[in-house]
Amino acid sequence: MSENVVHLHKPTNPPAAVDETAPTVLTVVPEPAPARPVPLWVRSGRAVKRVATDERTKNTGRVVVRHGAYVAGGARIVARRTWDGRTGSRYERMIRTAEAAGNLEAAEEWEERLQRFRAARHHRRMDLLHSPVEAAKGLAVGTGLGIGVLVGLGVVMAISNGDIADVITPLAATIDFIALLIRIVQVVWGPLISIGPFLALLALWTVGRHQQAAPQWALPAHVRSSEGEPITPSIVVKALRDLGVPALRNAIKEMGDAGASMLGPIRIAGCGVEVDVTLPSGVATNEVQGRRRKLAENLTRHEHEVFITIPEAARTVRLWIADSGALDEPIGPSPLVTDETMTADYAKGKAPWGQDLRGDAATISLYQRHLLVTGLSNQGKTAALRALALWLALDKSVQFWIADLKGIGDWAMFEGIAQVLIEGPSDDHVIQATEMVEDAVEEMNRRIEERRKDPSIVFAPLIVLVDEAQLAFMCPVVGDDKRPYGGSKATSRYFMAVRKIHNQGRAVDVLMWQGTQDPTDQNLPKLVREGAHTRASLVLGTESQARMALGDKAVDGGAAPHLLRQGLDKGTLVVASDGIKIPAGQASITVRTHFIDDEPATEVADRAKALRDGVTTLRVVDQGEERDALADVAAVLGDAPRLRTNEVLKRLHALAPSVYGDQWTNDRLKGLLEEHGETPKKSHGVMVIHRDHVLRALANRDTEGSASAAE
Repeated sequence: MSENVVHLHKPTNPPAAVDETAPTVLTVVPEPAPARPVPLWVRSGRAVKRVATDERTKNTGRVVVRHGAYVAGGARIVARRTWDGRTGSRYERMIRTAEAAGNLEAAEEWEERLQRFRAARHHRRMDLLHSPVEAAKGLAVGTGLGIGVLVGLGVVMAISNGDIADVITPLAATIDFIALLIRIVQVVWGPLISIGPFLALLALWTVGRHQQAAPQWALPAHVRSSEGEPITPSIVVKALRDLGVPALRNAIKEMGDAGASMLGPIRIAGCGVEVDVTLPSGVATNEVQGRRRKLAENLTRHEHEVFITIPEAARTVRLWIADSGALDEPIGPSPLVTDETMTADYAKGKAPWGQDLRGDAATISLYQRHLLVTGLSNQGKTAALRALALWLALDKSVQFWIADLKGIGDWAMFEGIAQVLIEGPSDDHVIQATEMVEDAVEEMNRRIEERRKDPSIVFAPLIVLVDEAQLAFMCPVVGDDKRPYGGSKATSRYFMAVRKIHNQGRAVDVLMWQGTQDPTDQNLPKLVREGAHTRASLVLGTESQARMALGDKAVDGGAAPHLLRQGLDKGTLVVASDGIKIPAGQASITVRTHFIDDEPATEVADRAKALRDGVTTLRVVDQGEERDALADVAAVLGDAPRLRTNEVLKRLHALAPSVYGDQWTNDRLKGLLEEHGETPKKSHGVMVIHRDHVLRALANRDTEGSASAAE
């Protein structure tokens, strides 16, 4: 059934009427034209380019060029050696080198050697005029003598055998042997002539390969790599030649040996190498020092991997060149952490601080040396300073007064070791630190007075340590006496106290240790920094700061803490001190210090506490305070069952110098105990204070106080 569809809308574009009578026209669409063929030369060029740029082709080309260059280079080297051996060119080259370097004595010595060589060569040549005749005579005499010996031997054989024919038997045997040798030579000669050139080429190739006599791009990948390539004399000379110093470049060009005579032996030194360079006349050492970065890049190293120092020899610079990336590797834990049996000796021992650039252990003596450690913030200053204090704490005779003006617990493990421990960054803490240093001045004066009375007396070392000392110098507070606590004038309390200890403290073992950051003339006055015997600096921002930290002599000699990398060279110190072993002729040494974290530092501190009888740490210094003498005696005794009265007096003075001064004697201490019903007694002929007696005296006093209150 068909359906009719009725459209309700009239189409806007009705289809045109179709003329059914019109003829139908067919349009023939032609096929697309075939693509034009690519010319043969284009296809060939593409194929050649594809083959030429293929990595396998490049490698093959490098191999062909490399081994061909080995042969050519080996021939050149052998020819040069032969020429040097037969002529005086080697001596002439060394003479020109010595003259270019300004070393006239060496030039005269090489000229004398050249004259001896020429005389010996002339003598040999004159001998050649007479040698043919002498050789002919010798040959005739030798032949006749040989025939005579053989005939004589034949006569002996004939007599022995009874056969006259044996007379010529030895002679005939010799002739047969000579004929055999001739036949062997005839057989071998042909093949030898054929393979001889190949053996010669092999020998030349071996020489060239050993000397790497090929273009750099043709060498194997592991040899031509520029990153961390081994340091050779040619590389060092080329780096110096391209340094941009015209006098140095011209002198190297004039040297017949291309500058090799400037170099001393290249020695392995820790994680790098060390070489001394004697500069030619007209080139100053500071011209090389001032181009450290360019020299390092010429040696394919980073700037921090090349150190330039000035040894004692004139016109000489010492280069230490690290292996690529070696300085970024850790140096390992401190012996303080790994060796639990380690002890310290203030007078004769040396603290294990780290490693120098040669990889040797860097140890430092702290005996009677004031110490200053400086650097930018968060670079390891406190850790470096604390490592020395932890080692010295293992000597139980050493006393510590510590002011940590950062106050975040870096020195908390010295609770129970230090007699005084101040922690905090406020002005009140700075005031307490200043009063602590002033008390140390009083202690120093007391010791000096006792030394005058008894020159043989020995005092316990006292380390007065102020960390973040810049806060003390910059403190704006003015005391009741109108004297400022900070500053660098004669009225500054902290400044003058430090100066007094620097001037006289060493003689009686009262030593000042300071740690400060970002040194300037305002936060580290000149007189204070120059009073330190040991000066060490971590990374700094400018050369002027480096001079403040270490002094002009050290910086002029190559010390460059301002060239260390902030954040990357944490714990790396440049040290100027007579307490640490410094290579001869140098004014400083670079040390990579061991890092001791808080937890292992606490363990080391616990070992130090175990060596001591017990120390009560005073947290606040209050001059002129009223103190409980009997309680203080009990506190300084600690856990010790008894102590000599002299030792108790020393500890009382260390606890509160302003209270327990010179007026406190054995008699006064004895009277204090007798007042509460206890009498000190002798032990082995020495007066001692017993802990039990003191505790009973305290109990008696408390009982008496309670009874009085009840009444």
